[in-house]
Amino acid sequence: METSYMSALQSKHAGLEKQIHDELARPSPDLSLLQLLKRRKLRIKDELSQH
Repeated sequence: METSYMSALQSKHAGLEKQIHDELARPSPDLSLLQLLKRRKLRIKDELSQH
């Protein structure tokens, strides 16, 4: 169970990384959305590092 949970977190982290990359590639990125995505990514990274 723990392994599938960690895999899910890693998948979410990768998805957020892609969303951030895609948003930055736009002509005028939404800075508030970027901030939100980066916060979510950081929370997941923290959780991954605790396990």
